[in-house]
Amino acid sequence: MTTVLRAHAEDQYAEELAILAKGDDRVRPPGWKLSPWAVTTYILGDGDRITPKYIGPRRIVEVAVATLATDRALLLLGVPGTAKTWLSEHLAAGISGDSTLLVQGTAGTAEEAIRYGWNYARLLSEGPSMDALTPSPVMRAMSEGRIARVEELTRMPSDVQDALITVLSEKTLPIPELNQEVQASRGFNIIATANDRDRGVNDLSSALRRRFNTVVLPVPATAQEEVDIVSRRVDQLGRSLELPKTLTGLEEIRRVVTVFRELRGGVTEDGRTKVKSPSGTLSTAEAISVLTNGIALAAHFGDGVLRPSDVAAGIVGAVVQDPVSDRVVWREYLETVVRERQDWRDFYRACRDAG
Repeated sequence: MTTVLRAHAEDQYAEELAILAKGDDRVRPPGWKLSPWAVTTYILGDGDRITPKYIGPRRIVEVAVATLATDRALLLLGVPGTAKTWLSEHLAAGISGDSTLLVQGTAGTAEEAIRYGWNYARLLSEGPSMDALTPSPVMRAMSEGRIARVEELTRMPSDVQDALITVLSEKTLPIPELNQEVQASRGFNIIATANDRDRGVNDLSSALRRRFNTVVLPVPATAQEEVDIVSRRVDQLGRSLELPKTLTGLEEIRRVVTVFRELRGGVTEDGRTKVKSPSGTLSTAEAISVLTNGIALAAHFGDGVLRPSDVAAGIVGAVVQDPVSDRVVWREYLETVVRERQDWRDFYRACRDAG
């Protein structure tokens, strides 16, 4: 058994990738491990041996894969929790067999994370040379003809973002200190992610945005679709974390998803009652976190059955981000919506006690 807490996609699903590669007789773009058709099947599943990694419109995945087969980079855009990182990882695993060439965007990300750095001990002793250079994940992807991933692109400072312009337009990375350059090998491309809530943090320049094909990932269209996503991911996380077996009630999953969707959308499921929305995003990813934590509580401190009391504290913690305004929103929703549902009485009491 592996001791790794979370295996990379290409390791976790190595058997599925091997099955697809063996039966893949379609045209593969230069440098790709699988054809675009096989990559799409890997992402969406085939109803048999290939499990779905992303549940959503097929056309979105097809457009994303087709983009990466051209010289255009891909920008996955959407609200937090719409599986942008998850999808980018599996796209890189399916195309390159390597999802590890990653740049994590933050306010402190330096230009070296995009271009290259230096081993200063060797630089001082030997002077500037290729041996003294420390390649970034983007430089390695260019040299090896692989996919590089840039997470949270809009969180990076604007001058660091713009270091990508030459890479994306000229497919080269100049090294002026050595009077050399690294040219991209076939198979190289970049997948970047950004979320809608970060608009105005460090907006992309028009020059950089033109070099990306933007694909917007939507929130799940229906409650049932979101329930399916949450159920699948909670089961996967439970197995990977080796949590004790728990009777995961589908009813509790539906309740959590319903609460999140109603507060997120500002209206109840039947469309009859408007509700105030809290300051948080209440994404699908947060619903997965609430339920995974609930399963841990039920397994270690309960009777092994997921109950309202196991998820109540997690829901309150997810909804009440601002202790003043969000608490008012939550109490109003609890008393005017949850309390009136006859089959939610146990859930109402648990949430009231937790809050």
